[in-house]
Amino acid sequence: MEYNNEYNLDLYPKKLHWKEGDLTATRTTMWSGPGCHEGCQVIFYTDDDGKLVKVEGDPNSPFNQGRLCMRCLELPELVNHEERLRYPMKRAGKRGEDKWERVSWDKAYDIIEEKVRAFQEKDGPESIISMIGTGRNVSQVIAHNQYANFGGPDLTLCFLSGDSCMLPRTALCYVVMGNQWVADMSQFRPDRYENDPEWQIPECIVIWGTNPVVCNSDAFLGHWIVEAMKRGSELVTIDPQLTWIASKSKYWLRLRPGTDAALALGMMNVIIGEDLVDHDFIDKWTYGFEALAERVKDYPVEKVAEICWVEPELIVEAARFYAKAHPSTIQWGLAVDMSKIGTPTAHAIACLAGITGNIDNPGGNILIDQACGLEFGYNSGIEYLKEGMVEKRLGNSKYNLKKYGFTASSQSDAILEACETGLDEKGDPRPVNMLWIQSSNPITNMGQDAPRIYRAMEKVPFICVVDLFKTPFIVACADLVLPCAMSNERDCIRVWFDPVRSLTKCSSFYEAKEDEQIMIDLGHRLAPESWPEWVKEPRDYMNWRLQVGNCGFTMEELENDHAGMIYNDFRYYKYEKGLLRPDGQPGFMTPTGRYEFYISLFDSWGVDALPFYEEPPTSPVSTPELAEEYPLVLTTGKRSFEFFHSEWRQANTTSRELHPVPYFDIHPDTAAKYGVAEGQWTWIENQMGKCRQVARFNDTLDPRVISTEHGWWFPEQEAAEPSLFGVFDCNPNNLIPMCENGPSGYGAPIKCGMAKVYPCTPDNMRPEDQPTYQVTATNGYTHGPSHKSDEPSFYDQNK
Repeated sequence: MEYNNEYNLDLYPKKLHWKEGDLTATRTTMWSGPGCHEGCQVIFYTDDDGKLVKVEGDPNSPFNQGRLCMRCLELPELVNHEERLRYPMKRAGKRGEDKWERVSWDKAYDIIEEKVRAFQEKDGPESIISMIGTGRNVSQVIAHNQYANFGGPDLTLCFLSGDSCMLPRTALCYVVMGNQWVADMSQFRPDRYENDPEWQIPECIVIWGTNPVVCNSDAFLGHWIVEAMKRGSELVTIDPQLTWIASKSKYWLRLRPGTDAALALGMMNVIIGEDLVDHDFIDKWTYGFEALAERVKDYPVEKVAEICWVEPELIVEAARFYAKAHPSTIQWGLAVDMSKIGTPTAHAIACLAGITGNIDNPGGNILIDQACGLEFGYNSGIEYLKEGMVEKRLGNSKYNLKKYGFTASSQSDAILEACETGLDEKGDPRPVNMLWIQSSNPITNMGQDAPRIYRAMEKVPFICVVDLFKTPFIVACADLVLPCAMSNERDCIRVWFDPVRSLTKCSSFYEAKEDEQIMIDLGHRLAPESWPEWVKEPRDYMNWRLQVGNCGFTMEELENDHAGMIYNDFRYYKYEKGLLRPDGQPGFMTPTGRYEFYISLFDSWGVDALPFYEEPPTSPVSTPELAEEYPLVLTTGKRSFEFFHSEWRQANTTSRELHPVPYFDIHPDTAAKYGVAEGQWTWIENQMGKCRQVARFNDTLDPRVISTEHGWWFPEQEAAEPSLFGVFDCNPNNLIPMCENGPSGYGAPIKCGMAKVYPCTPDNMRPEDQPTYQVTATNGYTHGPSHKSDEPSFYDQNK
């Protein structure tokens, strides 16, 4: 059917290419860096030279219905940016000197082949590790390349401590219900909202630890919630700050960062205590309810209110509203993962949905797999690993969720320790000779204790990075750099949930190659026995994978016959119909065949099988003496419309014009207490280190909490050490530890630390540490001097 009647749909024919004046329009999908997790369907407009001129949303797409955020609309600025990587580069000087020699692709491949074969012979393929950034379309590429081409078992989320990006929630879901879930906004059928005869509008939507309209995380478009609100959904938002969507909510619970598990347990205390549970679902389909009911008795509302800094009446009212509404759904986000107890927190929230029966029901939390069942994730190519190799993954012997494959990656903290020591978690020799890093910028974003990671890289003999721009990590640590293509320069398929979508190449940029092309080229050099002879280009690879997956269509048919997307048959209540288990029996894919409140596998492993709350490692409660010096609770990673992690920071772009400096939010009363003015550069410091950001007053914060942005670097500053684009100056990862994980190996205290604040003044920083942007009296920003110095920066001195 047609959507958005305000569009003149005659201007957007349902075909792959058409002409609009002097421009060629291509219907495709936005699904690569720079971007987000989403995969919105777009129309790229290119001129006669193939240059990307503008981007529009596709109004014929049921997925995003023509809507785009500024990151897509701004794409031509980044695609055509003068600082974008154009050619392969080999390091010419010492690491950190920013001296490079341009090399051909053949030469770059020669270097990689020589290094890989030497390391394989010396210490085995397990001495080669691949690291991925935010995922997106390189998930299957980096996995297939690692397993089939390099032959090593270790693939990880770069140096993200506790794999704290969706994986704690994903692993937990698989042990509880054998599947993943997502809030149901009718997104898995082409007929959306009231046009879907089975879908029900959620009466209650709980937004837990995410700001969906801004971040669009985890393949979930935040605007879907807005559409549900238009149709009558009411919200419960759980967030330390009053976001736009929280301001539209029926209830806003301003909890203390890191106490989400306690809040979920307290809400269950109300729901179970008042007998607001779904007895039919519990009796027929769940395991361990009685034990859960006993556990939540330990979390009366008054106790939880004291832990979470939320009024007890508000907890009770929100719990009742969620339980009484039919249906209700929960959309959760990164904050759930980013505590030491990320997995128990996810467990508590999953139990909350389970006791109310909002599982795989219309308008509830629905179970979903990859589109067409295609393996385009971290298991791609794993069949090519030699027998016994998976068991060698770093972290497997320490963490059972890793050992038994509940997510297909190695444990990030264990890899950092192996880089530092040359030993695995058992103390056996495990040298790390080579890191292959694709679309990640770890000392800026995807790694905590950034100075520790920076030092550890000195011990890794060879580091190859595939990226779009020269980043601080590339300058500091890389030996070889390969330029990769953006969405408009790719032939690819997007399968992270339905629908299957195509990316169609309509441009090229100098010698930048598609990640798939790099993988294919290396495959025919390093492991030709693993590659069909006819797979020479990315489009060949896509058709090969579609053929292996028995999908029944080619990429060309997807593009030309289906307007670039295919929805699969989606059904509710799959557990009733035997659609979740390979034996075809009703139930869930768990040892008991039930939705497990009491996790039977955890019980067999000697791990607490029920959800629980534990204080963060540093907090006003767990470390009161530390809190005397660092009295403020520090939460990090606040999202903004302009950026996605460390992307979009390039100068002379709309993003930097609108958002030129890193801000941290602070309550005005707290700022006055510590002598901080609004718009003032301010030190944020704790027991680990310090960084500086610009104060922004936010009276919706608890006065005991501050909130920082992440991912900041300044491409306009000096690249070479000691500056490294100013990466350490403003980086809150300076203040967050690595290797502070719970017993599952998942989760880390990234959003729940401690800190103090004080103004940046000439007395506490050197002249060369002056920030690039100077604050004016009107809170505008003007360019100041570049950060250049031959001496170590303030952080070099402190580290």
